[in-house]
Amino acid sequence: MYSKQSATSLLIKSLIIIFFIFSDFSTRAKEGMWIPATLKDHEKEMKSMGLQIPIDQLYNESGTGLNNAIVLFGRGCTGEIISSRGLILTNHHCGYGSAQGLSSPEKDYFANGFWAGNMKEELPCKGLTVTFIRRMENVTAQVLENVSDTLRDALRDTVISIRVAALEKEFKKKTGLDASIKPYFEGNQYWVALTETYRDIRLVGFPPNAIGAFGGDVENWMWPRHTGDFSVFRVYAGADNKPADYATTNKPYETEQFFKLNTTGYKEGDFTMVYGFPGTTKEYISSYELSQVYNITDPISIEARTRKLDIWSKHMTWSRDNFIKYTSKRAGVANGWKKWQGELMGLRVNDVIAKKQTYEQAFQAWAKIDSTLPWADNLLSQMRTAAEVASPFLTQDQYNKEALFGIELISQEAAFDNVINCFRLGLSQSALRDTLKKVMTGMGGFYKNYDLATDRDVFISLMVLYFNNSQANIPDEYLAQYRAHDQDVNAWAADIYKSSMITSLSKVTEFAENATPGDTSKIFADAAWKLYNAIATIRKQKILPVLQEYYANMHRLDRLYIKAQMEAYKNKAFYPDANLTLRVAYGQVKGLDPEGPAKYSFQTTLKDVVALDDSTSDIFKVPAKLKSLYKAKDYRRWGVNGTMPVAFVASNHTSGGNSGSPVLNAKGELIGTNFDRAYEGTMSDYYFDPTRCRNISVDIRYTLFVIDKFGGAGWLIDEMNIIAPKTPAPVKTK
Repeated sequence: MYSKQSATSLLIKSLIIIFFIFSDFSTRAKEGMWIPATLKDHEKEMKSMGLQIPIDQLYNESGTGLNNAIVLFGRGCTGEIISSRGLILTNHHCGYGSAQGLSSPEKDYFANGFWAGNMKEELPCKGLTVTFIRRMENVTAQVLENVSDTLRDALRDTVISIRVAALEKEFKKKTGLDASIKPYFEGNQYWVALTETYRDIRLVGFPPNAIGAFGGDVENWMWPRHTGDFSVFRVYAGADNKPADYATTNKPYETEQFFKLNTTGYKEGDFTMVYGFPGTTKEYISSYELSQVYNITDPISIEARTRKLDIWSKHMTWSRDNFIKYTSKRAGVANGWKKWQGELMGLRVNDVIAKKQTYEQAFQAWAKIDSTLPWADNLLSQMRTAAEVASPFLTQDQYNKEALFGIELISQEAAFDNVINCFRLGLSQSALRDTLKKVMTGMGGFYKNYDLATDRDVFISLMVLYFNNSQANIPDEYLAQYRAHDQDVNAWAADIYKSSMITSLSKVTEFAENATPGDTSKIFADAAWKLYNAIATIRKQKILPVLQEYYANMHRLDRLYIKAQMEAYKNKAFYPDANLTLRVAYGQVKGLDPEGPAKYSFQTTLKDVVALDDSTSDIFKVPAKLKSLYKAKDYRRWGVNGTMPVAFVASNHTSGGNSGSPVLNAKGELIGTNFDRAYEGTMSDYYFDPTRCRNISVDIRYTLFVIDKFGGAGWLIDEMNIIAPKTPAPVKTK
């Protein structure tokens, strides 16, 4: 029993600890990803840092805010409208998949780039969409009315999903816009986004990899950077300016909301904003969940992907055809691989797990005394127990996903599940043929970017990793095949890549064209399908049920935990974790040096790019035309005092999904395009350190220079609104 005096004393001490910990979080170089509709709450601070425009210009519900110039580009990037005719600026790596789909050995856009000479030459990108956020509204009251905080998620989610569906339908009926309601703060708040998704998007400009991916993996997630990571697309609409499927009669999307481009430059300390769709952060999780990231998921993923990337890189070097097949896939795999390495370093250097443990001790002391949330007392102990039970299963499944399903031969076998299901439906022969034809058409895209010899080497390397780390959890089918080949992985690989029907489109197509329900046995006999089925069955029966229960339970505990944290420190401005919804972050142009005064400038130039030129390297080979422009200092109006700015860093809080986001100055004008974070600060998804966390962006002047002088697409410049440095008045003579 606590006496009143001792309880009060402990409460004060706990709150003091919480104050200092939260102060450490909140006074940093402007940590936070804020919902645009809440920016009024930050107007005073933003203006004290340098903001020069009313918040209403950034976001409003009348349709005139700059939110109408931001798009969710594809499924996980950001883009910005930079002309009244629907011109989109985003990252080179965000346009990579579209460029790959349009490329061939004869039209190698990775090697040569692509620049449309006019609108008729712009290339349709099949399947690419962009989504505008027209309005956001807090609907928490409608969604959570009379829903208890402690209600079990199964029932709670049922109630919420019914209400969400009804509300989305109601909003769509009232506004004519698509409506999407998402949870924030782990489900303590709900916001609706009213959107329009355009489906006719065309490629306009794409620099060659020697500019758009300069530095490759070596420079990825690093500062200094020298990459012109941008590409240009255009939105097309129907006759009514509304979304429409691709048609030659569609016209460029017309809008009054687009970004002005400011080429007057910036200096260190200048106010900046990043507007876009950050993907995922987990800033408020417990030390137990963070320990799983630090000790399990990140290390296993890094080890498996290191092996795969080494093999892919070798085969891509040996064959240009393989380069085209694997370059987009490799970029996706390598991106996470390097980011997680920086993430581990940042978590270790900042001792983040220990800091969270210290905070949790203070929180626990507060929870024992607080009487408003009695369920908060044992939240952390429940989290600890749940994590301890789940961790062995999480470890095994991470090897399953990264090692076994990292082998394309095995992961692609999932397509045969669809074939087996077709057999089980009892379809007529003609209906079966039509259905199988659709399945095979879907598989065709896989084989377009698949090389058997490359994947065979991946099989050998990752299977060794799996066997060395799975031990008692290895399925009997794997052991049987391994032993049948005298425990020789090379012989096993040679055999299975020769015999399995999944190894080529011709084999799969031949099977599908003549298949009958009785041919199910042929699939069951396929050695590669046996491997897929064995691990898929074990995951389904033994692993996923445990992990799904763990994630559901932890989601409920996380929801209660963040609610309790917000109650414990009511004066702190909490921002919701990123969930690929529209946000604004703000900070300053700022150099990087974790140990003291910035040893690196806040900006790189074309001089730095040329200094790295290496004719023997695929990733540091500067195009001859770019070197010629540099030598002649032929920068036109984009250069500054004989130099050409390339990239810069600032202290805005960004995450995956912010790729392609506009970086804005104090007047809301575009000065660059965000494309990365610094390696030292990639742990910002879990912890924001002001000395290490930086977002990296392409300078808009370099973008315009490459479009104009290198790409020869100056016609695009004519449709942009560019704010240029004032030309000094001529000196009058007598």
